[in-house]
Amino acid sequence: MNVMMEAILTLPDQFRWGLELDPAPIDADRPIVLLGMGGSAMAASVTSLVAESAHPVTVHRSYGLPEWAVPSEAAVIAVSYSGNTEEVLSGVAAALGAGLQVAAVTSGGILGELAREHDLPIVLVPGGMQPRAGIGYQTAATMQVLGASGVVVDAAGELGEAAALVEELLGNGSGPAVEEGSRIAAKLSGKTAIIYGGFGVGAAAAYRWKTQLNENGKVPAYASELPEMNHNELEGWHKGAGDNFALIWLHDSADDPRIKRRLELSERVIGDAAVHAGTIHSSGTGTLARLSSLAIVGDVASVAVAELAGTDPVPVETIERFKNQLGKEDQRTTIWPIRGSPNPASSASNGRPAACRCLPRSTSDSKRRSRSKASGSPRPCT
Repeated sequence: MNVMMEAILTLPDQFRWGLELDPAPIDADRPIVLLGMGGSAMAASVTSLVAESAHPVTVHRSYGLPEWAVPSEAAVIAVSYSGNTEEVLSGVAAALGAGLQVAAVTSGGILGELAREHDLPIVLVPGGMQPRAGIGYQTAATMQVLGASGVVVDAAGELGEAAALVEELLGNGSGPAVEEGSRIAAKLSGKTAIIYGGFGVGAAAAYRWKTQLNENGKVPAYASELPEMNHNELEGWHKGAGDNFALIWLHDSADDPRIKRRLELSERVIGDAAVHAGTIHSSGTGTLARLSSLAIVGDVASVAVAELAGTDPVPVETIERFKNQLGKEDQRTTIWPIRGSPNPASSASNGRPAACRCLPRSTSDSKRRSRSKASGSPRPCT
């Protein structure tokens, strides 16, 4: 079994890891911006779907902040597995410069240094993985931060259900998700995958499929959501147009009935204009469980695609070459527009903040304060 598949099998334990977290709340009486890119942005997107609709939560996948963030005094949660994501760090710099509330979810890096230097709330996740493989840790940490703030209701319940369901679907490497993912991977041979899902959970899962096929499978893949595709993309599907494509349809049990109808009809209308690689229906009750039940099949399929091609799914050499060409080594001196903010490159820090000490919820506040003082950590997630 390859390293990436082994990491996929740890997803239930990653969700369970989050059950013991007790992070400091943020002020949720304001809009919330989740900063993230790549696998970290996927964790942010999942969390935004679980959040209560009464609380505006926006995922920002670019440099800086949304234009409305500073005037509305938004709270910012930076999610970066490595802690060195250029776009996320630029958003943190902008937030700190504007005096906004900032919290961090990371395994260390520059973001960890900033948390120490600016006394920011931080949840440190276990490091040493590809960011996309650590999505469970990042999702759990971000959900628990919003859970402590009243934005996510019953984060522990969401995480617990998702862990049990994914564990069952994976079956220690021989469960139904593994069988289905392997079957779909075989149908994708020589084809470009397009994954369709309904607005919300289905679309988020479809995007996860796309990015996993890109990074693990090393192939182009695309995701689209309904009902939007019915107003444009559908017209492109006719006999002969889709010979090089294979379609995957994701159905969420909580899809709006009108979207459910559109998914079923779209699949029929396209018919044999492209290869039908698979139709997957969600399992579970909670948002995280349903989304995970759709996405985990794609995780498996992406690794199977790589294996069928004789490719190692772990390294992302093209992305790394691209980052090097961007001159990533210069980011420490180019992304800090905050007057008076220390440049992490000149910090005496060793580059990794002290661990966030997350104590059980029953621990008294006085014990938490003394533990924090003894550890010398950033303001603890407790």
